[in-house]
Amino acid sequence: MATLKTTVAANWNNHIETAATQTVKTDKGIWTKYLAFVDGQRNNRTLWFFISLMIHATVFLPLPILLIGYFNAPIAVLGVTMVSFFANFVANMGGSGIRTTLSCFFASIIIHVGMTVLVLAL
Repeated sequence: MATLKTTVAANWNNHIETAATQTVKTDKGIWTKYLAFVDGQRNNRTLWFFISLMIHATVFLPLPILLIGYFNAPIAVLGVTMVSFFANFVANMGGSGIRTTLSCFFASIIIHVGMTVLVLAL
């Protein structure tokens, strides 16, 4: 006689993590440490998407208004901001790997900080 199994749901959530292989190389550079950090964030892809979206929406998208309106920045600031926002949005929504999405996000931060410093310095 067939019985009703109530433990099926426990098998659906079975998540097996594999250990990352480490190289024998003892000299770790900044790039290797960065890649190790990014690879460790693979389980937090959705969180990083929301952080990226939140930072862009609250900090980077209003930034051209401030820089163009009050500091007479060139209109190219708006173009750089929009390209950066949509590049991050498409990378995250398109299902790119965690290395691509976090690299786009961190590059966007560096670009916007550099752009702001450049406009304020002139």
